Amino acid sequence: MTAAFAAGGDHRSLPVPDGLDGMRLDQAVSRLFGLSRTAAAALVDAGDALVDGAARQNSHKVKAGSWLEVTLPAPVAPPTVVPQAVPGLTVVYADDDIVVVDKPVGVAAHPSPGWTGPTVIGGLAAIGHRISTSGAAERQGVVHRLDVGTTGIMAVAKSEQAYTALKRAFKYREVEKRYHAVVQGHPDPSRGTIDAPIDRHPHHDYRWAVVSDGKPSITHYDTIEAFPSASLLDVRLETGRTHQIRVHFSTLRHPCVGDLTYGADPTLSARLELRRQWLHARSLTFAHPRTGDDVTFVSEYPDDLARALTLLRD
Repeated sequence: MTAAFAAGGDHRSLPVPDGLDGMRLDQAVSRLFGLSRTAAAALVDAGDALVDGAARQNSHKVKAGSWLEVTLPAPVAPPTVVPQAVPGLTVVYADDDIVVVDKPVGVAAHPSPGWTGPTVIGGLAAIGHRISTSGAAERQGVVHRLDVGTTGIMAVAKSEQAYTALKRAFKYREVEKRYHAVVQGHPDPSRGTIDAPIDRHPHHDYRWAVVSDGKPSITHYDTIEAFPSASLLDVRLETGRTHQIRVHFSTLRHPCVGDLTYGADPTLSARLELRRQWLHARSLTFAHPRTGDDVTFVSEYPDDLARALTLLRD
């Protein structure tokens, strides 16, 4: 998560590392200090990022060894978890170590700066589930996330042992994450692997993109059913980058149906009565953190996605 800041921060001075040579100033500030591109650009515009003692434009290309002086705003306290009933949030399974939920659309995994809507963590607190205290204060117990507009299965750690074990399992790719997605057109081949690095979009702060110096990102897919204008896919994630499925299929020019952020056809989205991407976390399989036994949890399609499939089949 990107840190949030307010006025009145500290002053940092350092040479530009070799690895950032030739990078735009706003991008370099973003990488060095963990800011969003928007926040970094605002710092540069305000004259709070100097290169060799002089104010520069965001587009200025920094050189390795140049002296960078940045005045960072003071950090803002992270949002707190507020118990809040979440209609449609279903507990699929719970014990002393984990709680598995079926997340509805319009619900974030945990609180974050700027988000005022319902969260999985707030919803679980409202019904009395004690969540692990590990992790950042606003996302305790969260070991993986789903986008606000993505529905389906999500696991949360309740005990410290479960948090440690599940974080390790996700890190070492020992969790099987399967999604179903309806994408525009027909991917060729009908079964394949997308191996393309992902990082923040170079120009749009709220989007992600395939970029040469991004983090390794691997998506496996198989066609379940083909329609005249779209395909229903079974997708298995080997990695878990933000917006990974949406970015990968958009890059192949087969965006998720309904995903206007990543280039979906608005006419098709309207015909299928979709107000978000057709993307559903179908199942999750992992070793239970206490017993070691493999457990699998499955989620059925919510009404809006099921209706869109029916319309595609008609």
